[in-house]
Amino acid sequence: MSVKPEAASALFAGPFALATLSAPEGPAFPALVTPDARVRDLRLAFDDPQLTTRTLLESWDTALPRLRALAGTADGDLQPLADFRVHAPVEPRQVFQSGANYRQHVIDLHVAHRAPGDERPEAERRAEAAEIMDRRAAEDLPYVFIGLPSAVTGPHDDVVLPAWAEKPDWELELAVVIGRPAHRVSVEEALDHVAGYTIANDLTDRATVFRRDMPQIGSDWLRSKNAPGFTPLGPWIVPTASIADPGDLRLTLKLNGENMQDESTKDMIFDVARMVSYASQTARLLPGDLVLTGSPAGNGMHWGRLLRDGDVMDATITGLGAQRTHCVAEAAR
Repeated sequence: MSVKPEAASALFAGPFALATLSAPEGPAFPALVTPDARVRDLRLAFDDPQLTTRTLLESWDTALPRLRALAGTADGDLQPLADFRVHAPVEPRQVFQSGANYRQHVIDLHVAHRAPGDERPEAERRAEAAEIMDRRAAEDLPYVFIGLPSAVTGPHDDVVLPAWAEKPDWELELAVVIGRPAHRVSVEEALDHVAGYTIANDLTDRATVFRRDMPQIGSDWLRSKNAPGFTPLGPWIVPTASIADPGDLRLTLKLNGENMQDESTKDMIFDVARMVSYASQTARLLPGDLVLTGSPAGNGMHWGRLLRDGDVMDATITGLGAQRTHCVAEAAR
């Protein structure tokens, strides 16, 4: 089952966004989308039948002016968005994920993931989390790890909850899309390498985050975060010029219509520029790669309510549109 988004007066901020779409039974293709829900097939506009969103990003400096010009041209090439299926907007080669990047979220998770035998009062454990977080911020060390591109799925696709996942949870995140290669770039240079932003829901099985059999090893991100479809992405890539301040966006996730996450990116410990710069100090970031910037407070562990068969998640971020995903238990498929 695939759940389509509700109609809106404007799909996103700015004059255009990038998407990957397909007609019924047809191949996926890169598209320019207008705020009033019309689309242009960029294979035709660029006279390249092999064009993808990622190859557009690989030539971002020359592609961006052409996209701006196309966005200002209204002609018969535009088609209704409703005629197409919306896929994840890009197929990344690398996915850089981050944890513990929102102040209130860190405190909540620290309390929820109490170590066996830790009987200290909640207030004491919250104070400890705040101290750890302040120390990390002062040392300028974001927590970044690697995700799998195979976990990425479309913004309206079903999310399959694996039978082994005992505590599947949601994590709405602002996702940065790289437009120019970045390696060892400074904080001041970092945003020059960003093409745009999109929405990610970085699902996590809380039961497998930590290795109980070998606690000295720590986190198991492969198992807890990388099941197929655990990263719904999109619907669009909105160019940086259309987002005035990525440090002042509202993230809202509703579960079956009820608000669960509702926070501003102002609560980030490390902003977008610092996250991109930090990841680039070790890795070479490539066009189309994603840098997920962490999730705010309001996860299922906080509410004592994890994902289950039949749940519907509606996620929005200011100016970036909305995604709706329907949870399906593996055994129920």
